[in-house]
Amino acid sequence: MTSSFKGIGYMCMGVLCLAIGDAIAKWLGEVHSPLQIIFFRTLVSLPMIAVLAYFGGGLRKLRTRRPGIHLLRGLIYTGTMFCFVLGLTLLPLAEATAIAFVAPLFVTLLSVPLLGERIEGPVLAASLVGFVGVLIVVRPGGDAFDPGALALIGAAVFYALMMITARRWGGTEHLWAMVFYMTLVPFVLTALALPWVWQTPHPWHWLAFAGSGLFGVGATAFITMAFRHAPAAIAAPFDYTAMLWAVLMGWWFWGEMPDVWVFVGSALIIGSGLAIAYHERRTTLKRRPTA
Repeated sequence: MTSSFKGIGYMCMGVLCLAIGDAIAKWLGEVHSPLQIIFFRTLVSLPMIAVLAYFGGGLRKLRTRRPGIHLLRGLIYTGTMFCFVLGLTLLPLAEATAIAFVAPLFVTLLSVPLLGERIEGPVLAASLVGFVGVLIVVRPGGDAFDPGALALIGAAVFYALMMITARRWGGTEHLWAMVFYMTLVPFVLTALALPWVWQTPHPWHWLAFAGSGLFGVGATAFITMAFRHAPAAIAAPFDYTAMLWAVLMGWWFWGEMPDVWVFVGSALIIGSGLAIAYHERRTTLKRRPTA
């Protein structure tokens, strides 16, 4: 098996882990506050991240000279998780997943004012098509509109800010430090809020809380390995297999069946994302110096 095929396989496994974790969070959200779900997810994730950091070069990799940057990223990550879990509890799984796909488009657009990057015409056109797709899925002002869609769009904006800060400071901080402190901040914040939102979990809920954290770390590990084995332009498009899992799990566990407009909007969002990835790959190849 070639390295690229391994990367694709790891990417698909990581996306499956994310989809299962999302389904668990949606199920838990029927009883528990998003804050409680985030607390247990980060509680399980933190020790596992520390272990991975230890075997990935030692705990010295967690040292940092930029605590303020990690605090900022942790606050952004807290907003991402809260909005996303809230949106999952209010919307069908497939619809929530489709709206979340808009996050890379926000990364592209926000990189202009925040990083000083330039958007080329084809990328801007593809981004606008993607936002049309979001409007089709969300249908603001229509009977199908749900406030949960606003929470998902908020999660996409927060996610974009998280990726932009990773671009800005990722070169000066180790990967595991970025991941560890990004997870530590929501753990501390939700722990402080826990007394006001606490609901005693049923026995099965304890397993679900643990599973949510395990699948979250598993997704991070698999996706990291995917980008080590395959170029981003090859591995990243397989992120959209999440839509398949969302449709299947939503139908199997909740009897949800998206209407045709969700599929139409999703096709536009996914198509725009693939077009941007293809354009960036061609641009990178053109700029690469020849031997």
